Amino acid sequence: MRDIFFFDSMLTPKIITFVYWLLLLFIVASGIGLMLGNYGRVTLENFFMGVGIIIGGAIGMRILCELLIVLFKIHENIKKLTEK
Repeated sequence: MRDIFFFDSMLTPKIITFVYWLLLLFIVASGIGLMLGNYGRVTLENFFMGVGIIIGGAIGMRILCELLIVLFKIHENIKKLTEK
């Protein structure tokens, strides 16, 4: 707990991982909701749009979260270099 209160340890990378899984769940639910949006009737157009949202959203969210994590990894590596 001391590391967190005195900013010796970064908390945000752990939060980013949790937010990634939460948003991935939301993306999958949105895609499935679009597929079944017409009162359970699956049309070909809605099906492909739902699959596109699931695939595109998952890839896009992964890229965004990885970019944020990379910033924190750069910070950790620079901190290690300055300690040497």
